[in-house]
Amino acid sequence: MLSTAILIAFALVSAAIGLTLWRLLTGPDTPDRILALDTLYVNAIALLVLLGMHLSSALYFEAAILIAMMGFVGTVALCKYLLRGDIIE
Repeated sequence: MLSTAILIAFALVSAAIGLTLWRLLTGPDTPDRILALDTLYVNAIALLVLLGMHLSSALYFEAAILIAMMGFVGTVALCKYLLRGDIIE
C-alpha cells in the first residue's frame, strides 16, 4: 500500500517539476522566475525524500538538507542582486 502511494507521489511531484520548469522558462518577469527556481528546489527536495523512503536509505535525506541550504542561499543571493544590483557589499 505504501509503495503505491510513493509511486503516485513520484508522478505528482514529477508533474509539479515539469510545470515549474515551464514557468521558469516562460515567466513574464524576473521575480516570477526566481520564485519558480525556489519552487523547483522545494520539488527536488520532495523528490529526494520520496526516493529515500522508497529505497529505505537515509543518505537521500542528507542530500535533501544540502539542497535546501543551497536553495535558500541561492534565492537570497538572487533577490539581493535583483534589488541592489550587487551581491557583496
